[in-house]
Amino acid sequence: MITTVIGAFPKPNFLKITDWFNAQGGTDTANPTKFYKDEINKMGSDSEEIFIRATKEVIKDQENCGIDIITDGEIRRENYIHYHCRHLKGIDFDQLTEKLARTGNYKCWLPTITNKIQAGDPFLVEEWKKNQTLSNNPVKITIPGPMTITDTIANTFYKNDEELGNDLAIAINVEIKRLVEAGCKYIQVDEPLFARKPENALSFGIQNLEKCFDGVNNKSIEKITHICCGYPDKIDVVDYPKAPLDSYKKIAKSLNKSIIDTVSIEDAHRYNDLSLLKDYTNTKIIFGVIKIASSELESIEEIKHRIDEALKFISNDQLIAAPDCGLGHLPRDLAISKLKTMVEAVKDII
Repeated sequence: MITTVIGAFPKPNFLKITDWFNAQGGTDTANPTKFYKDEINKMGSDSEEIFIRATKEVIKDQENCGIDIITDGEIRRENYIHYHCRHLKGIDFDQLTEKLARTGNYKCWLPTITNKIQAGDPFLVEEWKKNQTLSNNPVKITIPGPMTITDTIANTFYKNDEELGNDLAIAINVEIKRLVEAGCKYIQVDEPLFARKPENALSFGIQNLEKCFDGVNNKSIEKITHICCGYPDKIDVVDYPKAPLDSYKKIAKSLNKSIIDTVSIEDAHRYNDLSLLKDYTNTKIIFGVIKIASSELESIEEIKHRIDEALKFISNDQLIAAPDCGLGHLPRDLAISKLKTMVEAVKDII
């Protein structure tokens, strides 16, 4: 059994980038991405040096915790989804449109699709190359998926979400092939909307997810998707809307039949009926054992017990321990403590 993280890590204090994890409400929360260009400009010629320094810090933190497959902490991203969209053709960041997102859970001003979506110039490849030089551990790259982008952007061009998702998948596929050619082995496409809209996932979402990896036939490439159920806009909120509890079960068999090698699900914030894991006969599971929007520190025994419950349905080799989702909500010290506890729990089981 190995360990990984999902994506985001708390940004160092010296990195003055607003993101949706630390937005302070009002227009900040409704459109945190609007500050990004100005904040980059304020860094001036030192911006790249600052980003590298911040990335080194979060990578070192993960290594010190004992994480096997790490990420860059999504340090360069002011908004996980919109950062990627900035590099796609057909999206206007000056023309903002008000929209309800996440099945109506919040309202925000979003960049608008005004033309056909196409891949732009390469951008993740150089980021990944720089990040991989900072560690001997494999660095996983994370990418927002077609259904999730569709829900988090305004559209005045496409007739329906399926058509939009198809073009997004084709554009993402271009960048993924660039990453594969560069040598990246762990590529994760995040689709939390699969949990919010399982019927759409079954109708066209999983098909478009597979298109993201079209032509990636190298068996050494790990094709991953992450599916969380939704989080609040700040830590320790109790009553906030989450995806239906049975969503994972509804899509499990179809994901198992897909070309996806590894499916990431949350379990710490809200326990699943783990019999759903029986449906994953061909697929590895990244299993969430750390709450990422709670200041409560899990115990080693608590984590071990939940992993033992999962191992009743899948093998040790199939299970990869991880937080439920990105760690951006947490203070750095707490994120580190949670990861260290997780790693110790896994070592005890091994």
